[in-house]
Amino acid sequence: MKTKLYLISAFIMITYAFCSDKADAGPDIIDNATNEDSIFTYHPIVPALINRETNPILLIRARIAGNEIKKCTQISLTLKGTSNLQIIKSVSVFYTGTSNKFSAAGIFSKTEKPEKTILFNGEQVLNKGDNYFWISFTLNEKTDLSDKVDAECEYVILNNEKKLIPTALSSNYQSRIGIGLRQHGDEGVNTYRIPGLATTNKGTLIAVYDVRHNNAGDLQGDIDIGMSRSTDGGRIWEPMKVILDMGEWSGKPQVENGVGDPSVLVDRERNTIWVAALWAHGHPEEHTWRASKPGILPAETGQLLLVRSDDDGLTWSEPINITSHIKDPKWYLVLQGPGNGITKSDGTLIFPAQFKDEQQIPFSTILYSKDHGDSWQIGTGAKPNTTEAQVIELDNGSLMLNMRDNDRGFRSVYMSKDLGKTWVKHPTSRSALIEPTCNASLIKGIFDINGEKKKILLFANPNSDKERNHMTIKISMDDGMTWPKQYWLLLDEGKGRGYPSMTQIDEKTFGILYEGSQADLVFEKVWIEEIIEIKK
Repeated sequence: MKTKLYLISAFIMITYAFCSDKADAGPDIIDNATNEDSIFTYHPIVPALINRETNPILLIRARIAGNEIKKCTQISLTLKGTSNLQIIKSVSVFYTGTSNKFSAAGIFSKTEKPEKTILFNGEQVLNKGDNYFWISFTLNEKTDLSDKVDAECEYVILNNEKKLIPTALSSNYQSRIGIGLRQHGDEGVNTYRIPGLATTNKGTLIAVYDVRHNNAGDLQGDIDIGMSRSTDGGRIWEPMKVILDMGEWSGKPQVENGVGDPSVLVDRERNTIWVAALWAHGHPEEHTWRASKPGILPAETGQLLLVRSDDDGLTWSEPINITSHIKDPKWYLVLQGPGNGITKSDGTLIFPAQFKDEQQIPFSTILYSKDHGDSWQIGTGAKPNTTEAQVIELDNGSLMLNMRDNDRGFRSVYMSKDLGKTWVKHPTSRSALIEPTCNASLIKGIFDINGEKKKILLFANPNSDKERNHMTIKISMDDGMTWPKQYWLLLDEGKGRGYPSMTQIDEKTFGILYEGSQADLVFEKVWIEEIIEIKK
């Protein structure tokens, strides 16, 4: 009866932030106090990363009553929910005291011989009140992205005699497998941000992103555009290449020649890969969004650059500056998405874009080319006070522009039948897709569902109107008119920076690269049947 009362009265509010460089909070687990010793467990919904030494899988809270000294002397775990025990290199139990934030500083016990059931022995003195243990996995390098891992606590022994059976404060959860494509400090770089992801006609995955050398801040700063490439659907990635670096242009240091916020698209007719990015010249220690002024020249205003690859991402062109072709000199700034662009069914190349007009009001729009990148044009502003956007082609040939709206709460969605000359409001605008004011991802693909080809819209963003947490994928089967909750997949409930970018890999899978709670840039491969149940 007491266990039932605990469950009924338990209220769980999660504010995960496992990476110490992002935030300090852990999961807040609130329930009625008791006068008895008790054990509770919670499964964080976060990916386990192949190339990360520690991966939080399960939280155990020991609530200790009374004033006598008590020790945790044994913890029993079962890994029966893990798809393949061979993928686990080691399992560790960390004690974090009265803090529910994950940390690997205090080891309780560890095994490098994982079995279906594991007994961890130790001698940890417990505080009166709440004490926290974390179960962490290290995965083998050969782990497949389709695998899942799980740990359940069977019991905890106090003082070598008292057995406590845990109460679960969450439903069972098998952690998905991901890759920390770029992690804080990799190659001496402070932070990696703002991903874009695309699949070439040859099936190669191209990931682009900010390489923020000195700190996590936006332009202006020493920032380059990095690129990672995978030829096996995202399991193995080649070493990073820097594809856009303005160096010490015009005698100014690299910290005054940053390039950032990339967007990537593939010309489906020619298999040319295009990457657009913003170059900021001068104005040291100022935010480019505010420092850029009217004009055309680099010393006056931000510059929109392109680079291209004609050999599936192996080599890249010198920068191509199109600012003078697309920017109204009265505007304060023009730049790309970021994220990814599309090739329309008639061959038109389209990047999502944004600009600040002569009154410094931001507008989302599109940048397009009807001649495979020889020349570029820009549309009109879709809606005031919108910025980062994503674009797709609807079944009727019109464009859907899904926009970050600075009036926090919901995404704005508009449509155009004339390549952005005019825009009309979509029925779901400011009502269907919540957001905390952040970039999102929107793609359209044809997937095999139970042997039938279906057109599907995929949308991803932090599923919150307050903070950048709960990274969630949603599916629409009716060209964006509805996003049923049964077609949602929560990838990461932890606090990250958001900014997802998706791409279809094949008829069964798609990839997503996002700024997660476990690494700067997390890649996951998702099988469409994980979201849409396929009848056998």
